[in-house]
Amino acid sequence: MATETEPEAHRETDDRPIEPTDYAALNAVYGALLVITLVATRERARKDPIENRELIPIALATFALAKVVAREKIGTWVRDPFVEVENGQRRPRGRRLRRAVGELVTCTRCVGAWSALAVVGLRTADSPTGKTMTNVLAASAVNDWLQAGFKWLTTETNLVEREAD
Repeated sequence: MATETEPEAHRETDDRPIEPTDYAALNAVYGALLVITLVATRERARKDPIENRELIPIALATFALAKVVAREKIGTWVRDPFVEVENGQRRPRGRRLRRAVGELVTCTRCVGAWSALAVVGLRTADSPTGKTMTNVLAASAVNDWLQAGFKWLTTETNLVEREAD
């Protein structure tokens, strides 16, 4: 049985197996994209390396992008070929590689790794564009946290006011 903190894609919701080779194929694609990014951007990365102060905005951008793909309505176009919704629950659809991709696109941690590759790759390949995109996504992530904090604060305030009455 899954716990509250376990990613949705890793919950035991189906008995259809996924072959290790399907996961290996996804890892091979990720690895190939990583190597291509490293080779294609190595000269630019030497001239304009990512500085430590950029890591927090990059992390926030990665969070925002992963959340959009894995959770938000606007990301359904990415998930729909690989995910079905039953009783409000998202479940990977199909078998084998299709199902493995369904697990990937419903897991914010998994999508986060791919998002990090995209954000860092763009930052390295085209620094001004990468920095702009990173800042936009980082601002979106901070906005998301502020909205969640505001919602929590107003809920708590309303509870205190009800208890006082």
